[in-house]
Amino acid sequence: MRHVGLVAGAAAAALVAAGAITYAVAGDDGGSRTPSAESADAGFARDMAVHHQQAVEMSYIVRDRTKDEEVRRLAYDIAQTQANQRGMLLGWLDLWGLPKVSSEPPMTWMDMGGMASGKDGALMPGMATNSEMKKLGELGGKQAEVFYLQLMTDHHKGGVHMAEGCVDRCAVGVEKRLAQGMVDAQQSEISLMADMLKERGAAPRS
Repeated sequence: MRHVGLVAGAAAAALVAAGAITYAVAGDDGGSRTPSAESADAGFARDMAVHHQQAVEMSYIVRDRTKDEEVRRLAYDIAQTQANQRGMLLGWLDLWGLPKVSSEPPMTWMDMGGMASGKDGALMPGMATNSEMKKLGELGGKQAEVFYLQLMTDHHKGGVHMAEGCVDRCAVGVEKRLAQGMVDAQQSEISLMADMLKERGAAPRS
């Protein structure tokens, strides 16, 4: 419980910071250039919005499948944080006048457009397949908790990789800072989930 409380506090702080920077304009570092549709800024915003949406869905599924307060609290924190961040990413695309979808494969902005096959709904590294999402919705109790923690650990690892890509490649300062915040928060949650899995006699899948 104590560990989840610490992460919840960090998540709350991240949300406050995230809310504050929604007022920033695209050229927040003194520039006036709007990112292009092919830029890393736009690509990250589009792809991470999709990535985040699955995390939100996964988290609400497990909240209905277990009564364990530690897992339910973690799932709620992840869902709220990532839903808020997703809104910011889509809001920036609106601000920049750019499309929310692209004809290019996901992660093309990272020169990794061919990395994920999209088979069974796994569009990007770390994403759960449609079959895995269905299985999560069918499990209950400890089995649901373990599977959720394993899926979310993989999901976070993929998310950290993408966010690090934005830190390296994005040009818009406010977006780079959000991406770095994602890296820090999700790495902390990966460590927490490893402990939670161990408490349940399980381990991450990879």
